[in-house]
Amino acid sequence: MTILRTSLRNFFAHKGRMLLSLVAVLLSVAFVCGTLVFTDTMNATFDRLFADTSADVTVSSQDAEGDEGPATGKPETVPGSVLEEVRGVEGVASASGSASSMSVTVVNSENENIGSTTGAPTIASNWGESDERSLEIASGREPRGPGEVMVDADTAEKHGLELGDELRTISALGDFRAEIVGVTEFRTTNPGATVVNFDTETVQEKLLGGSDVYTEVHVTAAEGVSEAELKENVVAALGSGEYKVQTREEYTAEGMEDIGGFMDFMEYALLAFAGVALLVGIFLIVNTFSMLVAQRTREIGLMRAIGSSRRQMNRSVLVEAVLLGVLGSVLGVAAGVGLAVGLMELMGLLGMNLSTDDLTVKWTTPVVGVALGVLVTVLAAYLPARRAGRVSPMAALRDDGLPAEGSRVGRVRAGVGLVLTLAGAGALLAAAGTDEMAAGGGYLGLGVLLTLVGFVLIGPMLAAFLVRVLSVVLLRMFGPVGRLAERNALRNPRRTGATGAALMIGLALVASLSVVGASLVASVGDELDRSVGADFILQSDTGEPLVPGAAEAMRSVDGVEHVTEYRVLDVVLTPPGGEPVEESVTAASPTYAEDLRTETVSGELAAAYEPGAMSVPEDFAGEHGLEVGEKVRVDFAGGETAELTVNAVTVADSSMDQGAMYLSIATAERYVPEAEMPLNQIMFAKAEEGREDAAYAALKQELEPFPQYTVRNQADYKQLLEDQVGQLLNMVYGLLALAIVVAILGVVNTLALSVVERTREIGLMRAIGLSRRQLRRMIRLESLVIALFGALLGVGLGLGWGMAAQQLLALEGLMVLEIPWPTIITVFVGAAVVGLAAALVPAFRAGRMNVLNAIATE
Repeated sequence: MTILRTSLRNFFAHKGRMLLSLVAVLLSVAFVCGTLVFTDTMNATFDRLFADTSADVTVSSQDAEGDEGPATGKPETVPGSVLEEVRGVEGVASASGSASSMSVTVVNSENENIGSTTGAPTIASNWGESDERSLEIASGREPRGPGEVMVDADTAEKHGLELGDELRTISALGDFRAEIVGVTEFRTTNPGATVVNFDTETVQEKLLGGSDVYTEVHVTAAEGVSEAELKENVVAALGSGEYKVQTREEYTAEGMEDIGGFMDFMEYALLAFAGVALLVGIFLIVNTFSMLVAQRTREIGLMRAIGSSRRQMNRSVLVEAVLLGVLGSVLGVAAGVGLAVGLMELMGLLGMNLSTDDLTVKWTTPVVGVALGVLVTVLAAYLPARRAGRVSPMAALRDDGLPAEGSRVGRVRAGVGLVLTLAGAGALLAAAGTDEMAAGGGYLGLGVLLTLVGFVLIGPMLAAFLVRVLSVVLLRMFGPVGRLAERNALRNPRRTGATGAALMIGLALVASLSVVGASLVASVGDELDRSVGADFILQSDTGEPLVPGAAEAMRSVDGVEHVTEYRVLDVVLTPPGGEPVEESVTAASPTYAEDLRTETVSGELAAAYEPGAMSVPEDFAGEHGLEVGEKVRVDFAGGETAELTVNAVTVADSSMDQGAMYLSIATAERYVPEAEMPLNQIMFAKAEEGREDAAYAALKQELEPFPQYTVRNQADYKQLLEDQVGQLLNMVYGLLALAIVVAILGVVNTLALSVVERTREIGLMRAIGLSRRQLRRMIRLESLVIALFGALLGVGLGLGWGMAAQQLLALEGLMVLEIPWPTIITVFVGAAVVGLAAALVPAFRAGRMNVLNAIATE
């Protein structure tokens, strides 16, 4: 109890000094808990949506694809006879047919796509029993003919749609117009999908291509019949292999699996950034407790003199850490819930609607948050606690603080740090020189870890050198004040090293990701210049295939020399004497050999587009012992079997289309029925010589009716990539800002505690003539040099990581190393601003000290 009372007294006596460490714990735990609450809420939202919209049993085609939609643009269907047959099955209370398609684009009267911009689908469905489970009519009425449509309220509000407005629906079967006669509202949360409803016949004929077909049959069980029993009865009636029959639980699980990858990625990414913030917070807490122990050396020495043991002193500091961890974690859990709500609001602005009514806080979230916060805080305080235990009773007789780290300990630390840094550098070099991605990735991860730990350990040694260098460049011009700032920064290299290391981590990640991002943009730009011969590229930014109308519009433009089609087909390849292998082949126009300059190991690529011919990449040829002239059996999905001759073996890494297998559109059409032929994924065009600008303008004008697609020339394509990489990096930088904010708090805390530690010294300097203005400048310059020291470490480390990553990714085509100097310069300027800003409060408080009281301080 004595230890607890002492710890409580010390904790509240230094609560101001503990505040910033508490904020660091709070922010880190808030990010972890906020991520867990946010992802749990997303899971709960989609779980509820799938559960509320699915039937007891659902019947669909075995070939039905997921949310991405089929490559043909026409969903797989079941005949209307299945609906009639299911209605007569024992245990069925009712059955209804659902006709829907997600391979559609809906535009308003101003030719604007009203679909989601977040990747959520646009769903065109018939209005029936199935939709009434998830939607209700808010205004107007249901559609009664081919010229009428209903739209969901979220989409109507976002795009200013009203009853009587006209919508145009574009699909692989053509396009048609309909007047809005009703607005629907979701009974559950709509995560962002756009939903339009027509009458059943319109969907069947204009979107499914049949007069009596459905995409799903929804079955409701009679009273007392379980879903499992109903499924057994339906399977017995329809047969076990012809159709997919799922219970509500199975249907929901499949739907969650389709979006599970996206949600897992978000959760892991956010937790990774939270981990970085926690790591940075550790440095702040270590520094805080180290300085507090140093400032209480005489007090601890007196307690040792009156009988307190080393273990008791150790426990006293650890109890303070537990108090800090518990308080920061509890506040962090509460802040995490608020952060999750903020993330939900942000997603709402981006188009993904998540209602706070579905806010999900599992009991594990606060437990994980508190446990993590306390554990991290106690671990961070362990070394300072051990140093407190080593304080001898004789320390009560000294006027100065805790002795500096012993030379032997310092040498051992520096030696271990150098060994780890060199080992890490060796691992990075191994990653850069490897020929295998898997092994290289392992080397890269090991190198990052070892160099990071190594830099942290040799931080004090680097501080003693780099601070002097920075001082010569920046501080000496300020005369005696600059020299004082330099000496203050060098007074405790270990403290300066730890403070700079906290800032180093976030900036190292910024620098390394900037190198990879810039190298990606430069590599693709170089590859475009080298490999792409086409002038124009037509594609959807969301991955939608090109409907026949858009392809026809591109072919009809005057001033275009040729248009190249590009379709991807699923096949099973059987090499001579080998086993069948599932692959994808590219069916393209013969002009594709001009539009994408793919090198060959043997044969000519143009010959691969001859009737009955194809090409294979060198890795596939080597694995299966294939040579030019040999025949390969090809089983086309939905089509016939062919014997195709290998007329070319391509270099797998010689083009943007790495490892593709090519054959001509004509060859594919010979073996695949028109109804099963996939749509174009992308199209290329070459302008007639001297008519590039006119052809570009004509293409844009001709494709205006299809706003879901974009025509780009090579300059546009490079700009698109640069913008996409820039947006991704900006998002990453925004998340890393949390770690940098925690590091800034570390600089503030170090300076604030340093001012308290030097109270008497500051009073003496003020007494002999140092002005308030000079004092504040001294502290600002000290902060500036510490921040720039951290920036130097971070940029140096980040450049090493980024260059090693680029060399490894060269195996995947990232051939050009690009150092983004504007970003690097921005990092240094930002570090200087951070240093000056962090010193504002400590410098202000130092300037307000009473000189006599400061001199009298013990």
